[in-house]
Amino acid sequence: MSIRAANRSRTTTETEINVSVTVDGSGHYDVETGIGFFDHMLEQLARHSGMDLKVRAKGDLHIDDHHTVEDVGIALGMALNEALADRAGINRYGSAELPMDEALSRAAIDVSGRPFLVWRLAFNAAKIGSFDTELVREFFQAFAMNGRLTLHVEGVYGDNNHHIAESAFKAVARALRVAIALDSRESGKIPSTKGTL
Repeated sequence: MSIRAANRSRTTTETEINVSVTVDGSGHYDVETGIGFFDHMLEQLARHSGMDLKVRAKGDLHIDDHHTVEDVGIALGMALNEALADRAGINRYGSAELPMDEALSRAAIDVSGRPFLVWRLAFNAAKIGSFDTELVREFFQAFAMNGRLTLHVEGVYGDNNHHIAESAFKAVARALRVAIALDSRESGKIPSTKGTL
């Protein structure tokens, strides 16, 4: 079996991003974006998806965190899409409910090749520390579009915004872990009646 891994870079006038992904990893992470809370969320994504992830990001943080968060999502999605190649042999679908203290989030993923995000998660404050809560959606929008994923995320309930965000990242990670795993019964087969994804 070939190694499912990819490296992607994205350089703009606003950011310089380098991402490495190994799909069949051990959940190892090495993340530096200059945004502490975002680093923490990306570490959760790696650890609970089982993917190895390395991220280096330099962005215009003197303006705000938006460009860096979005561009990391773009580069990470592109790297995952490349690493999965034709998606032969994968489960394709995955879902998870993830509790974190008082917060509960749901995620469902179809590694379909058709990007779409359904977002049904709300925060009750504009910031978690200095991090804008609206950037959680921006990250997943960029990740889903560039990873060519159909992704549904729902915040079932929660009060603490840190817990809400972290439960969402972990739910996506656990759903992704199932969806990208190889199914021994489907070796070499594309998981679609169309014959392609």
